[in-house]
Amino acid sequence: MITLAEAKDILLDIKDKRTEEDMELGYELRRAINHAELFSRTDGPKSRELVEKLLELEKMKPEIAYRLADFIPATFDEIRSIYAKERFTLTEEEITAILDLLTDAY
Repeated sequence: MITLAEAKDILLDIKDKRTEEDMELGYELRRAINHAELFSRTDGPKSRELVEKLLELEKMKPEIAYRLADFIPATFDEIRSIYAKERFTLTEEEITAILDLLTDAY
């Protein structure tokens, strides 16, 4: 799994290589790069570091850690919405710990 910021870095590398080789960028590639640039809020290494820190928390699954690193939610409700499908609920302390990690990264 990779974060959106890491995908953006990969896509920009592909764009640079194709530009150097005078190759045309396909429609899908242009759209993917545009999407990644619009919605990624940090860079690849920072997002990877954030995922690793999030995975150290007790009730953290990899899928959720990557989703949190991509969206970087700013409120309790946004974090709760990401955890809505889980069979457990987070305490306020757990949500605060997640928010602290996210605000440090952003």
